[in-house]
Amino acid sequence: MTKLLNRKIATPSGPEGIRKTSTGIRGLDEITGGGLPTGRPTLVCGGAGCGKTLLAMQFLVHGATECNEPGVFMAFEEMPDELAENVASLGFDLKALVAGKVLLIDHVQIERYEFDESGEYNLNGLFLRLGDAIDTIKAKRVVLDTIEVLFRRISNQAIVREYLYGLFRWLKKKGVTVVITGERGEGTLTRYGLEEYVSDCVITLDHRVLDQVTTRRLRVVKYRGATHGTNEYPFLIDKDGISIWPVTEAQLEHPTSDERIPTGIERLDAMLGGRGYYRGSSILLSGNAGTGKTSVAATLADATCRRGERCQFISFEESPSQIMRNMKSIGLDLQQWVKKGLLQFQTVRPFRYGLEMHLARTIRAITEFDPLVVIVDQMSALETTGSPIEIKAGMMRLIDFMKMRGLTAMYTDLTSDARTVALTESGITSLVDTWLVVRDLELNGERNRGLHILKSRGMAHSNQVREFIMSEQGIELKDIYIGPAGMLTGSARVAQEARERTEQVNRNEEVESQQLDLKRKHDALEGKIAALRAEYSAEESRIRRIISRGEQREDSLALDEMEMGRSRKHDAPSKTGRVESVRRN
Repeated sequence: MTKLLNRKIATPSGPEGIRKTSTGIRGLDEITGGGLPTGRPTLVCGGAGCGKTLLAMQFLVHGATECNEPGVFMAFEEMPDELAENVASLGFDLKALVAGKVLLIDHVQIERYEFDESGEYNLNGLFLRLGDAIDTIKAKRVVLDTIEVLFRRISNQAIVREYLYGLFRWLKKKGVTVVITGERGEGTLTRYGLEEYVSDCVITLDHRVLDQVTTRRLRVVKYRGATHGTNEYPFLIDKDGISIWPVTEAQLEHPTSDERIPTGIERLDAMLGGRGYYRGSSILLSGNAGTGKTSVAATLADATCRRGERCQFISFEESPSQIMRNMKSIGLDLQQWVKKGLLQFQTVRPFRYGLEMHLARTIRAITEFDPLVVIVDQMSALETTGSPIEIKAGMMRLIDFMKMRGLTAMYTDLTSDARTVALTESGITSLVDTWLVVRDLELNGERNRGLHILKSRGMAHSNQVREFIMSEQGIELKDIYIGPAGMLTGSARVAQEARERTEQVNRNEEVESQQLDLKRKHDALEGKIAALRAEYSAEESRIRRIISRGEQREDSLALDEMEMGRSRKHDAPSKTGRVESVRRN
């Protein structure tokens, strides 16, 4: 069976003891708070082609395969073989279930001539036939498709109401959970406008066309004894049957994380506090056409896959092959991640479905692939699928879904000179955590790109504008030159940087010249000092020699005087060694 049938859903009781039976239809059990009322009739009504029979059959198949609850399908229009063929494409093998005695399909045909001949009408034969079918397989679930056939020849509504009451009382006594399908009437939920009043639960299905786009919706009109979702919910019919996506989490109880993940652009990580985005955050990337929004998103996808994490890339404008080819020009090989199962592309034209259907398909695809990072490129393509208020409501649901699953999501949005951001007008920017803007910078006949961060909740971030450059080496963010002439980008920035380099070289040469001149002066000074020291040393030696000769001369004179004194015996040497005169008395 399909994934949906393998998914078992709890069947809690309501606050007043209402027991509920799981339908196995994703979203419907959540809307009804656990499923349909056990042992009571539920009316499923709508126009042709809205999915009444399919919903009823999916209810039976789920009970038979997952809940050990055999079921009876009593058809008043389609033959058993036709039913089996119609639902085979959804993975429902009715013949196998019938052979396993967990499903019984009975076709009851009421001919007009039989009704006209008898002139009377009662449900005793139906009760006997249905009761026998229930007892045969011990059925817990029953489907009657469609109820109008039973009373199409009765014009008296009082009689129809009486018969309906009788039928519903009989079904309740049997204790089976019943789904009864009914056709929509003119101005009423059903053809007779009575069935909804005697049913305990009423579900309407709608298949509407708006601006040439079809959308299926479901609404729980009433549910006796239990609370339930009251809005209209879009639903899908595809290979897995019916799936319904509720609106949003009303309590705003989203899980948060302090973990940061890199953007894939080193300089952008630095602008975001050096660590990148918060895991589980929502990022809006807006800008004009050709500013590189898809390239920034693809860089995030590449960085995610390099960490071994799954990334889902949802595109409304480009095919997967076109995106992968284009990203090779900036050095990104995304095809390798597709082959490894880490990257999945989901592409569809925006005009193919309505807004609700797009959201339902997107949520379903994300649920099945189970990525950690999701990229939606571009959300502005959806503005043709609804009004600004509808777009905001839809985007709120999508962002809310992503946050509840803890997914890091990047949404790109196209802007133009003629208008502001469509999603900004709808208030989408108040829902995202980080808002990046890439824009054109026109100067000196050139168009260059710039990137800046308008907001990033919960982190310090740069308020600087960076020039945004794409090359074969990837995306690079450069500082924008701010000078007397204003902001310079592109070739003007390159020329200014060249001038600054030249000026720096000239300054370096001037400094080097000054340093050489200073060294020469220093060397000259050192030479002069050395010469003066040599001259001083020579003069010192000369003076010392003069002093030494003077001392020698004095000593020689003293010796001569001593010799003369000895010869005259008048002089005697003093204690100091000098000759002194000896006075006579």
